This record gives sequence, C-alpha cells and structure tokens, in this order.
Amino acid sequence: MTKHIVMFKLRGTAESRRELALRFKAALDALPAQIDVLQSMEVALNENPGEDWDIVLTAIVPTLADVATYANHPAHLAAAAIIGEAREARACVDYSL
Repeated sequence: MTKHIVMFKLRGTAESRRELALRFKAALDALPAQIDVLQSMEVALNENPGEDWDIVLTAIVPTLADVATYANHPAHLAAAAIIGEAREARACVDYSL
C-alpha cells in the first residue's frame, strides 16, 4: 500500500482561503466513492493560525502507480480546479506502508 500526503497553501485573506478550503474539502471528501483505487482519504483544514499551510489530505491507495490513477481521474481534476489559481504552494510525500 502507498500513503499519499499532500498539503496546500492558498492565496488570499484568511477568510477567502477558509471559504475556498471548505469547498475544496467537500469535493475531496466525495472522491473515495468515485475513484476505486482510493482505499481511504482524510482531508482536514489547518486550525493553527500561526502556520502557513491551509489544507492537508492523506490517502491510501494499493500501489504508487495508483497515485497517478487517482491524480488523473476526472473527479480529482474537477476537485483540484476548485483551488486553481488560488493555490500558492503544494507539498507532497508518497511512501510505502
């Protein structure tokens, strides 16, 4: 199994980032029902105002190749489009369990 962890930093005011992050989270939370390779997914918003990152997601898929299957799925691409140009930075780590 592979664990896929991604963090996003958004542009804008704290209020606009929070609103966008909530919409993004809702779209991501719907993905396990739409993408077969997603064994599990957890999405959370940063509650610590002293930190710069806004959203974190942790997903488990069967293989590293399945990360690409998930990433290129139309439902995932639609969810990613929600943050579009507001995305300032993205950090990702994938590792075997």
